[in-house]
Amino acid sequence: MKKNMGGADRVIRIVLALIVGALYYFNMITGTLAYVLLALATIFVLTSLVSFCPLYTLFGIRTCKVKN
Repeated sequence: MKKNMGGADRVIRIVLALIVGALYYFNMITGTLAYVLLALATIFVLTSLVSFCPLYTLFGIRTCKVKN
């Protein structure tokens, strides 16, 4: 897997995951919506850790700098 996520993209995903986690922890989101958002937050964290997003490859997006 080649990296296709830049630093800013990774930070934004982790911040969003932390926000969703906090909303769930403080019971501001509950039920099915909470589980869907937690699953999405987990995916965000995992893709941020490996710097690779499968959806980016499908759409040809690359937010990291390309070495010449």
